[in-house]
Amino acid sequence: MLLGLLPDIEVVGAAADGSEAVALASQLRPDVVLMDLRMPRCDGVEAARLLRERQPETKVVVLTTYSDDRSVLDALRAGARGYLTKDAGSEEIRRALRHVLADEAVIDPAVQRHLIDAIATTGSGQGPPPKPLPAGLTPREGEVLSLMAGGLSNAEIADRLVISEATVKSHVNRLFAKIEARDRAQAVAYAYRHGLVD
Repeated sequence: MLLGLLPDIEVVGAAADGSEAVALASQLRPDVVLMDLRMPRCDGVEAARLLRERQPETKVVVLTTYSDDRSVLDALRAGARGYLTKDAGSEEIRRALRHVLADEAVIDPAVQRHLIDAIATTGSGQGPPPKPLPAGLTPREGEVLSLMAGGLSNAEIADRLVISEATVKSHVNRLFAKIEARDRAQAVAYAYRHGLVD
């Protein structure tokens, strides 16, 4: 409703979750998708990643209540070009959409501090930078593999990472393909062999 009242903005669709957002975006080819992060079936990070892979011309702006550094970094790594918190006003949203369409990045000032802190912590000697993961695994896939190796079920991994079980299954299927594992036992062995778990 708010977006519909803004000049120069036409709302072409609304989705209930990330899977529906990706499917609708593929049909409607919007310039921008305004994406929440925590959704059932397929979360916003996964949906942003899928959109970046399938139709990179569609820009993603995250609009969420979550402003912690993990959420911000995950969304930006997945391809989001903007990140706003839900207390952003209509003019802020309009400005963000305009900037993103001009191929600029937009980060809510409330979020910038978290982002700077996260970057400063990894690059300041307070801890080693994360080592690259084998087989082209993404950080999230590495996390899922590590939790799987720790004996957690898909439901428990979903609960721990605050994502849907369907998203966990999607990560598991992709990481199985990348590491060429047929089942969980092979995946766990791979995780131990490559030092992804203690």
